[in-house]
Amino acid sequence: MTINNMDITPFIESIGLSGDTTKFHRSLVLRMIATEDGRQRAFTFEEGDTITFKYDNVVRFVGIVFAYDISSDGSLSLTAHDSNAYLAKSTDALIFKNKKASDIIRILAADFGIPLGSVADTGYVIPYVRLSKLTLYSMMLKVLKITRNQTNKRFFIGNVNGKLTLTAGTSNTRYLFKDGENLISASYSRSIEATRTQAKVIGGTKGKETVVVVKDDAKRAKYGVLQAFEEMDEKATPSQVKQRAHALLKEQSEVAEQLQIHVLGVPEVDVGTPVYIVNKMTATNGAYYVTSINHTYAAGLHEMTLELTRTYELPDIDITAGD
Repeated sequence: MTINNMDITPFIESIGLSGDTTKFHRSLVLRMIATEDGRQRAFTFEEGDTITFKYDNVVRFVGIVFAYDISSDGSLSLTAHDSNAYLAKSTDALIFKNKKASDIIRILAADFGIPLGSVADTGYVIPYVRLSKLTLYSMMLKVLKITRNQTNKRFFIGNVNGKLTLTAGTSNTRYLFKDGENLISASYSRSIEATRTQAKVIGGTKGKETVVVVKDDAKRAKYGVLQAFEEMDEKATPSQVKQRAHALLKEQSEVAEQLQIHVLGVPEVDVGTPVYIVNKMTATNGAYYVTSINHTYAAGLHEMTLELTRTYELPDIDITAGD
């Protein structure tokens, strides 16, 4: 662990590295004893300094010191965020025409000086989007949700070596966590509170709107009629309305599941990572996505607490906001 290339590893008691789907950045929390003799500090730093965390000789985090507090006995707590934190710190109003979400993300990063790494091609060309009085975070979230609504494809915002990245959710690699091996504990819940069994979408020229209703007959028979509704603008074509109706039902017909597990650590696991679970008591055998993660490194051990879901969704946002 270094701050501005100064090694602070000998002073660290514990490391917490966390992230979740409600934000695009990851956070690092260090607990340290920042003194060797109990009388004066062994090293100094300030807000804005760069901190780098390596594990197994691989860089796991590059970020900026945002806050710290220190006590008279030398106990020090430090919080750093990666550069994606700046996405929530700037607000603007912009209009884009005939741009992909990946194009817009590149433009925003360049305009606001955010280091950019690998950016996957999101494919769908958004004809027009007005982003008014939104943070960069909300702008990126909005265009990714528009893309998801039209294509049902997932993309993940990340940060590698201090650079903003966008990756497609197509990885077939799954990490296995299993009773008696690397799974320490698990808790599980299910709910149909937000489940919908049919979807109705209206869009197109006023007075001549296209109306499409699609149904999940099996779930209607089991749970009853639970309808999702969405209205598209006058520019929507009949095929776009139909496509959106099918995508809307697919998004909202799933039964919500939430699984939290405590496991032995795997450094490569992050938000959006697919994992496979085998746990007899909760009967949660199967594939999930990581929606929240907290890596803990302490006393020579690396453990993780993960929140998981069957389907990975971006945080809720009104995609008409700013229109």
